[in-house]
Amino acid sequence: MEKRDAPTTPAQALLAAIDMGSNSFRLEIGALPHGRYRRVDYLKETVRLGAGLDSAGQLTEDAAQRGLACLRRFSQRLAGFEPGQVRAVATQTLREARNRNAFLLRAQDALGFPIEVITGREEARLIYAGVHHLQPPADATAGRLVIDIGGRSTELILGQGRTPRVAESFAVGCVSLSMRFFPEGRITQEGFRGAQVAAGAELEEALQPFAREHWQEALGSSGTAGAVSQLLAASGVTDGRITPAGLRWCIERCLEAGHIDRISLPGLKPERRAVLPGGLAILYTLATHFDIAALQPAKGALRQGVIVDLHDRRQALLHRRGADMRDETVAALQQRFAVDVAQAARVASVALALFDAVRPALGERADDDSRRELGWACALHEMGQMVSHHDHHRHSAYLLSYVDAAGFSQSQQRRLGELVLGQRGGLRKLEAALAQPLFAWQVLCLRLAAIKCHARGPVNPQALQLAAQGADAQLSFTPAWAETHPRTLYLLQEEAAVWARQGPMRLLLP
Repeated sequence: MEKRDAPTTPAQALLAAIDMGSNSFRLEIGALPHGRYRRVDYLKETVRLGAGLDSAGQLTEDAAQRGLACLRRFSQRLAGFEPGQVRAVATQTLREARNRNAFLLRAQDALGFPIEVITGREEARLIYAGVHHLQPPADATAGRLVIDIGGRSTELILGQGRTPRVAESFAVGCVSLSMRFFPEGRITQEGFRGAQVAAGAELEEALQPFAREHWQEALGSSGTAGAVSQLLAASGVTDGRITPAGLRWCIERCLEAGHIDRISLPGLKPERRAVLPGGLAILYTLATHFDIAALQPAKGALRQGVIVDLHDRRQALLHRRGADMRDETVAALQQRFAVDVAQAARVASVALALFDAVRPALGERADDDSRRELGWACALHEMGQMVSHHDHHRHSAYLLSYVDAAGFSQSQQRRLGELVLGQRGGLRKLEAALAQPLFAWQVLCLRLAAIKCHARGPVNPQALQLAAQGADAQLSFTPAWAETHPRTLYLLQEEAAVWARQGPMRLLLP
């Protein structure tokens, strides 16, 4: 455990990131006073979650228990933290695991905070954010290549200044290669050759977008690069830079050992031995294929990127300054899919006014994030019209669930997709999700707003008033409004009938 500056940092200013990687779980607690990153605490445990995926893609119970035990210990350190101060992200192993949802329910219970499974590109974006914040470039105009080799994936990010230009994730990592090509810990020439061929095949499509002419410096982030850098420096081979010659030296020492248990190199921690051969194979493949003469160890990593991103979200929400990446992503998606932004804004104004009216009755679960979630759904509810006007809500839901959306986790995107799917039609398709009261109210507000704005003209967001009446929803409007809007009244009556037949609550009209 490492602690810095904890006594001088107010508790409410602390932010925590949990990185549930394929090899290790990490908890970082930090703060950004005046925009400068300050680490307060750091915990790391080797969990080897990635080694617990069986041939059917199921996470084994032994691996699950290792992860749960670690999260329980992290939970003790996070006592007193509010939900808005903590973000937990899971990466490649849980992207792959077929039984991840069952594990996540147990994991969230153990940790006491929600856990997000993030996409490979989102992971890459956050890695770059962490590296840039802790190690900004001397020349903001120069191209920079950041490499992060994890347990089951490798991220490559090409950036300029603080902006990641190209970010990709490849399904090859030090745990997966070590298990496959160095079975039972045996280290052979054939194993290294096979591992390098496999890594090269996976990374081949990156040769052009990440070619040498696009960057001036290369940085290696996180465990594998850090471990190799440390052992090269401790052995006097380099000053910590990872070079092709230094990697060949490491590979020769591993071959001399013949087995992971016999690897004894200065600066190498015992828990890194089992995954060192696979990590070396990936590093050597990258160095030779991408013409990397020297890979510098980076100061930042995914966990710091998560904290920086969480800080930006809080600044945007609390002080209305700075930018939440998710807002930028929604605006970009509106442009990409030619969304009618005027109509989206009308729907959002009505839906959010309705939601604000019932928030007090919904309690703490109706927080600012849930309100913003509804706003994003309104902004993108018609993005599927670029595919087809017919059943556009289904196209919108599919696109929103699977499009690359920087700042959003996979679980957030699926929830937004379900919200958008529920904007019209029957409710049975959302029966399981509607069992969550907050989600049901979000869907109702979106549906009512879509009805109110169906004419695609100017609207008065206050014309409809919504209230919680026991377990039901009471919609109110004046007789004068109803008389001048007969078609909208008809649609509202049809909507009330849908909720009476299929909804978890009734929609009551005057």
